[in-house]
Amino acid sequence: MDQTGNHLLFDRPGRYRIRVQGELDASWSCRLSDLTVTVKRPASRRPVTTLTGEVRDQAALMGVLSALYDLGYPLLKVERIGGLAIPD
Repeated sequence: MDQTGNHLLFDRPGRYRIRVQGELDASWSCRLSDLTVTVKRPASRRPVTTLTGEVRDQAALMGVLSALYDLGYPLLKVERIGGLAIPD
């Protein structure tokens, strides 16, 4: 439960930001819930790919995470950045 008294449900959409180590081609967007793919290539470090967008539910989120795992991308961060929260 969050501090506002709202709780999240597994079957609701939400916006997420997922960061992985490595460079994921933007063409993977359609296979990963149409998330926007952005790659940063710092000069002194490995590239980091950020996937951002709405995921229809947590089952779809797990599908995205599983696909990234299967592709060999180390997960750096998963962050819920918005979406529907249902009041108690």
